[in-house]
Amino acid sequence: MAHSLSNPTPMPGDPTDPDGLSVLLDRHLLWMETHHYAWGTVILRRQTLTRFIRWCHDRSVTRPGEVTRELLERYQRHLFFYRKRDGQPLSLSSQSHALTALRRWFSWLSRERLIARNPAAELQLPRAERRLPRHALSMAKMEAVLAQPDLATPLGLRDRAMLETLYSSGLRRSEVLALHRDDVDRERGVVLIRRGKGNKDRVVPIGQRALAWIDKYAADVRPQLMPAQASPVLFLTTSGRAMHPNQFSARVREYLQRAGVVQAGACHLFRHTTATLMLEAGADVRFIQALLGHESLTTTQIYTHVSIPQLRRVHAKTHPAWRLYRHGNGQLPQPPQPDDGDPQLPPD
Repeated sequence: MAHSLSNPTPMPGDPTDPDGLSVLLDRHLLWMETHHYAWGTVILRRQTLTRFIRWCHDRSVTRPGEVTRELLERYQRHLFFYRKRDGQPLSLSSQSHALTALRRWFSWLSRERLIARNPAAELQLPRAERRLPRHALSMAKMEAVLAQPDLATPLGLRDRAMLETLYSSGLRRSEVLALHRDDVDRERGVVLIRRGKGNKDRVVPIGQRALAWIDKYAADVRPQLMPAQASPVLFLTTSGRAMHPNQFSARVREYLQRAGVVQAGACHLFRHTTATLMLEAGADVRFIQALLGHESLTTTQIYTHVSIPQLRRVHAKTHPAWRLYRHGNGQLPQPPQPDDGDPQLPPD
């Protein structure tokens, strides 16, 4: 079956077998496309399930009816013990994504009556990790990063406008790169995100400083990169095209290193910093949820664990030990001395 997402390398098995794993995977992906799943989700689903199909064919399993619950549990153990080229195991998140893709595929196969029984119905995912995001940058460190692009060059001015956009709006890397010129509403001070994560549109605010840098880039640099004004994309490369995500991350990482930032990360570090600094300044967590485009408030609430300065301020104001220390002018308070004249307390 021809498919717009067909792999460049041949899939194992008989491509003419209508009941084969490979053919049914193509049907599943086509169903996802026609039901308006995000393009990135479809591509990731293909990559994840292709690895499972290859693993199955190495064990002479070529049709979904031959897949049992025991086989899926073996595959789950395979993911757990698998080691990448650098010797590191797969993260629990990667393992969960792979197993979730399997559960959804077999659920679809069952719903389409392509299998008599769903072997993945009771497949249990690894317990989710509750990990904090990487440490956010301080306001001063972020300003140092923003000052790194060389404003005497066209690309430096473009990069400053992109960094300001990341920082002001908390957008994802892909969302910044996909911005069109008409998506920036200067009068209302907002940007329109078209088909963000989950294929959803949203509108988020953007600050006046970021808008000023975007306007300067659009007036002084963009006409040099796209003289004919043919591309609707806002931020362009020297070839007049949208920047590749990896190229953008590499440039951001270079600016972070120049500013002396040692922690890992690139574009997403801006997103973490925006959310954390706004939360510390008093923004409601539900506003942060809308800004970041999180579907669930649970995803956003992780930033409440990162806002340590705010927690320290509350701790200093309310904890009794802090109050005693302050009232003693920074001196350790002396323990109360016994007074023979005081009445004796009854024993416990």
